[in-house]
Amino acid sequence: MKQEPQATIHPLAQFAAQLQWSDVPPAVQDRTVDLWVDWFGSVLAGCQARPVASITRFALSQGPAQGPAEVIGHGASSSPMMAALANAAASHVAEQDDVHNGSVFHPAAVVFPPALAVAQQIGASGAELMAACVAGYEVGIRVGEFLGRSHYKIFHTTATAGTLAAAAAVGRLLKLTPAQMQHAFGSAGTQSAGLWEFLRTAADSKQLHTAHAAAAGLMAAFLAQDGFTGAQDIFTGPQGLAAGMSTDANPARLTDGLGTRWATAETSFKWHASCRHTHPAADALQQVMREHGLAPADIAQVTCHVHQGAIDVLGPVVSPSTVHQSKFSMGTVLALAARFGHAGLTEFDAEFLAPDTVALREKVSMVLDPEVDAAYPQRWIGKVTVQTTDGHTLHGRVDEPKGDPGNTLSRQEITDKALRLAAYGGAVPAEQTQTAIERLWQVALWPCTQRLLPAN
Repeated sequence: MKQEPQATIHPLAQFAAQLQWSDVPPAVQDRTVDLWVDWFGSVLAGCQARPVASITRFALSQGPAQGPAEVIGHGASSSPMMAALANAAASHVAEQDDVHNGSVFHPAAVVFPPALAVAQQIGASGAELMAACVAGYEVGIRVGEFLGRSHYKIFHTTATAGTLAAAAAVGRLLKLTPAQMQHAFGSAGTQSAGLWEFLRTAADSKQLHTAHAAAAGLMAAFLAQDGFTGAQDIFTGPQGLAAGMSTDANPARLTDGLGTRWATAETSFKWHASCRHTHPAADALQQVMREHGLAPADIAQVTCHVHQGAIDVLGPVVSPSTVHQSKFSMGTVLALAARFGHAGLTEFDAEFLAPDTVALREKVSMVLDPEVDAAYPQRWIGKVTVQTTDGHTLHGRVDEPKGDPGNTLSRQEITDKALRLAAYGGAVPAEQTQTAIERLWQVALWPCTQRLLPAN
């Protein structure tokens, strides 16, 4: 009987399977811990949101009622898959989780939940957990870059690339061989899904996207450990991801600088509680207002000079009807930033439909800007033209929005943000949150990954 030729192991699978925490440069290690603490705040902010509560009820109903993995903010526990499902849903609802510009991908929401759940199950050390998370970030970011701009026009990259990111993180914790990791990628890639259509009707799908990616990637890794096989060329095969989901896929991006270029360190924090596509323009508008001493009442018109991706994602949201939908409304975000100096969670909740917000929202428009579009997605430039009520035309520009690597948050700002998000969520007493965050900063020293918060 003729034997099938042995598959060539993709370098990305080799990298994810063999990465050690000691391989990661100290500055990247520090950045990974920064992202970890930042993620914790987003989970606590979102864990009791209505759509998240629905997914969490489903997860807990599927059981077990008690398990090795923590459902954060609920005092409950379950299997790793069910905990990952619930925690990933919670991670993405507040729109404060991190983002990698070049891939337009939110790694934390789909990497930390499954990795934490499995690390709690197997008792992995904190260093092993962090190494696994770096593997997830590096894989997910590169898959997002590989799939390109055409993919993001229709597909939510965090949902699609996120499935492979989750598989990489869990696979690393399970100590999959490179061959097994490649099978995990195949099983994860065939489950990749997530469409932007939900934005048009303010549907809850975005939380399902991260929940599914985290759980499906986890499943792919465990199946590979058990000998389950996946497609060997899930990226560029004739019926693989590129063929089905992209018209500008670039396979070179999958291995770009692998082991020398640390994409994890390129990841940005989110300052405003809204879609990242709104942040550059919001920062540019605030710059104009500061420099010229403008009040919201002085603004007659704001033109945002944007990249095509912003138009594709934000354009359908003309008249937002829910808080979450309003976070994808350029006009609403700029109105809140202009009125309060920051488009935060409480501002959205209380003011997204306030008459002053709506009036200012209607003065905001977007136009495609060739320079901004050419720089995207590697750079997210913010440019606005402001017409004032007394007839002046003013221009604002921000080359690195607050939170980008070149304009990053300090550890104190990250801690303060996490505490603020936790207080907003209201699920955990402040002293418990403070204690947990102090421990989270020391994660790389943990001998064993245990609960982050006390059980009920």
